[in-house]
Amino acid sequence: EDTWLGDERYSGDAPLELEGALGAVTMGLIYVNPEGAKGQADPLATAHDIRVTFGRMAMNDEETVALIAGGHTFGKAHGAGNPDLVGPEPEGCPVFSGGLGWKNQNGTGKGADTVTSGLEGAWTPNPTQWDNGYWDMLFGFEWELTQSPAGAKQWKPKEAEGQELVPDAHIPGKKNPPMMATSDLSLIVDPEYRKISERFRDNPEEFAEAYRRAWFKLLHRDMGPVSRYVGPWVPQEVQLWQDPIPAVDHELLSDSDAAELKKQILDSGLTVSQLVHTAWSSAASFRTTDKRGGANGARLRLEPQASWPVNAGTQEVIAKLDEVRSAFGKPVSLADTIVLAGAAAVEKAAADAGVTVTVPFAPGRTDASQEQTDVETFAFLEPRADGFRNWITPDVKLEPETLLVDRAYNLELSAKELTVLIGGLRVLGANTGGTQHGVFTDRPGVLSQDFFRNLLDLGVEWGTSKDQEGVYEARDADGNVVRTATAADLVFGSNSILRGIVEVYGADDAKEKFVRDFVKAWDKVMNLDRFDLR
Repeated sequence: EDTWLGDERYSGDAPLELEGALGAVTMGLIYVNPEGAKGQADPLATAHDIRVTFGRMAMNDEETVALIAGGHTFGKAHGAGNPDLVGPEPEGCPVFSGGLGWKNQNGTGKGADTVTSGLEGAWTPNPTQWDNGYWDMLFGFEWELTQSPAGAKQWKPKEAEGQELVPDAHIPGKKNPPMMATSDLSLIVDPEYRKISERFRDNPEEFAEAYRRAWFKLLHRDMGPVSRYVGPWVPQEVQLWQDPIPAVDHELLSDSDAAELKKQILDSGLTVSQLVHTAWSSAASFRTTDKRGGANGARLRLEPQASWPVNAGTQEVIAKLDEVRSAFGKPVSLADTIVLAGAAAVEKAAADAGVTVTVPFAPGRTDASQEQTDVETFAFLEPRADGFRNWITPDVKLEPETLLVDRAYNLELSAKELTVLIGGLRVLGANTGGTQHGVFTDRPGVLSQDFFRNLLDLGVEWGTSKDQEGVYEARDADGNVVRTATAADLVFGSNSILRGIVEVYGADDAKEKFVRDFVKAWDKVMNLDRFDLR
């Protein structure tokens, strides 16, 4: 959007068609506009925005109602004066501001003169203690639209007995009417929210328990599995949003077992490209921002990941690997098998390039069930693009190279690791759908330096393709197209930092260095979710 609180996030008129990559319905706000959807005091329309935003936070209707009502049981909103007298945010201030912003010139600028949200007032008569006051107020009065001193749309009781119920936060003895935002009224106007609100009103203990659980979820959703929690207060109950996986219930593979299973996998008829693409697809779902995804659990075979277009072709490979591991004679999880298969493929590809290397393998992964997988929230892990597999969703606005860097960040990769992995994955043929963009080699499946060397080839001239959007073509001196690429390939030649790394890995004496660095980066990605190994 061009302006703060802009309205560019929906496509069409349907309120649920929020752009896939976004989390909130309004830029600049954590949740929704409390004055109402698009700034209009319409509780029913605002309920749609609430459901969209909280749904993308993995909250269902009951959790959403509990969080809003429970959060508004405490504290107050601040809109005591003219918002034009509040200065710019810290990033918009002069350099001498010391990183401080929002300087408020309303009176003292603090206390009774505070302006933040623009709404003014508290929701309950006892805003410093937990009670059922929020529901008593919300259901107890008829509400009429008014304005805060800052000019924001908010609601107050129509009845005279509702005008002096809330103690003023700063002036002893003064009483004010309770306040409700348009988003609060959504809880009694939306039919589904109202059912839950009435139940919570009539069952205070159930409301308190729902708030307790939803609050814990809100604060811990970015911590990953329970195994990462520390301290004496870790709950014993493991919840679905924590992506549970079963405990290991069998003896782990020995080194000799792993070596034998790798041999059987390579004899199964599956190609290096298939094994590498599947192992990468399994592990690269990891997202460091909330420690979700990864190979452990083998959720690549489950919904929603099994149906992601970026994972096309993996289910056939998984079915074959499942046959191999079932016939192996010793228990081994499918999750371990997928990762081990990738290691076997990389070792073979390196050997075919003339470098003997052993890819590390740490067994201990287990297989989650579909019932242990939160399909709705896992859907938000689906990448808009994965430059490592040279795949991008149609009509994505951001540049492929920008999205590639974002993927690298979520995989905790440095510029060097990003470069070496791209160079290896391209020559190994790991592109989704078997596309040839960026496969700068005549011997796919061999862990060679060909990507780097051909990227630096000055004997061709690159230009945009006339037939395929987002595709570039390299033509030789006779005008023949000799290779194709996307921006996720060519950025390694155009960006000065990445090009310097490419020149190192393309050097005559860097064959072994490239292979060993690739194996190290590959192993890192395969184990991003192995918190038990860290």
